[in-house]
Amino acid sequence: MPLLPRLLPKLQRHPKRIVFPEGADHRILQAARQWVTGRLGVPVLLGNRTEIKQLAQQLHVNLEGIRILDPSRSDETESFAAHLHELREAKGMTLEEAREAVRDHTTFAALMVMNNHVEAVVAGATQSASNSLRPILQIIPKLEGVRTVSSLMILDFDEKQIGSSGTLFMADCGVLPNPSAEQLADIAVSTGIIAQHLTNETPRIALLSYASHGSSEEPSVLKMREATRLAQTRVSGSDLDFAIDGELQLDAAIDRHIASAKRVDSPVAGRANVLVFPDLNSGNIGFKLVQHIAGANAFGQILTGLTKPAAEISRGSSAHDVFGAAVVCGVQAIDRAELFPALENFPE
Repeated sequence: MPLLPRLLPKLQRHPKRIVFPEGADHRILQAARQWVTGRLGVPVLLGNRTEIKQLAQQLHVNLEGIRILDPSRSDETESFAAHLHELREAKGMTLEEAREAVRDHTTFAALMVMNNHVEAVVAGATQSASNSLRPILQIIPKLEGVRTVSSLMILDFDEKQIGSSGTLFMADCGVLPNPSAEQLADIAVSTGIIAQHLTNETPRIALLSYASHGSSEEPSVLKMREATRLAQTRVSGSDLDFAIDGELQLDAAIDRHIASAKRVDSPVAGRANVLVFPDLNSGNIGFKLVQHIAGANAFGQILTGLTKPAAEISRGSSAHDVFGAAVVCGVQAIDRAELFPALENFPE
């Protein structure tokens, strides 16, 4: 079964509040309506109330159960500005500049998350990636021990038996152009944590290259080999039950017969459910190629390494894509013990 149908019942049992900074967009409105219809919690749309209501009327979208909030008229503006000023004062931001900054909807949304008005933010429907990422990364802190914020795409196949029951987690596809070996190790571990949280399966993480297991000494291959070593070292000293292998060619990572033919033998070979790409070029091209040619559902970018769930979606996203990213963020906000109550001895 694809991932999304597996997550919906969990979110229905533990509904969440999700803020969408670009509330006056037809895809956001449709995703918000689906959120309410699915009994998943409360969607909060930021924007001009009249504009959103007019668009909803044109689209025949029922606004019942959807909260609309205009940051320019909010009672929280001054307290949010003070909060932002506190966070950014060391970088030279004045209180007056903070008051101006909170007029930006994504900035306001990130502050809503940090002040526990909502559990997650889904941004980027009408903005460039840099404009939607910047305030999120400035306001939401990194997880303890994490030095690298990155992103992942979730590709969901309806029938294909690949990854975790048809689901692949692919990183980094949206943040770091040319990550170092140390950053790639961070990406591998952070992505594995989210994959395990959503599926309750052992992450089988493949660090990808054009060569497998020492068949090349080219610098980009050596980088993936070193990243694999660093990631393995990191999880070996923790409670994380991850399987990590690299460097691996893609076919050897996801196809057992090819892995066997190439004599690549490990718990990950042929069974990978997390794919870590060498750089942003390969990651972004790779997931879009699969999404559009293979017809896979794609949800993301889901930001990794942050203390709060957040997604930076593409301007090309459909309403279904937006909804899927919101579902993933919502489930991230659920404690793992509540997601899988039958299990015991959860890793810390």
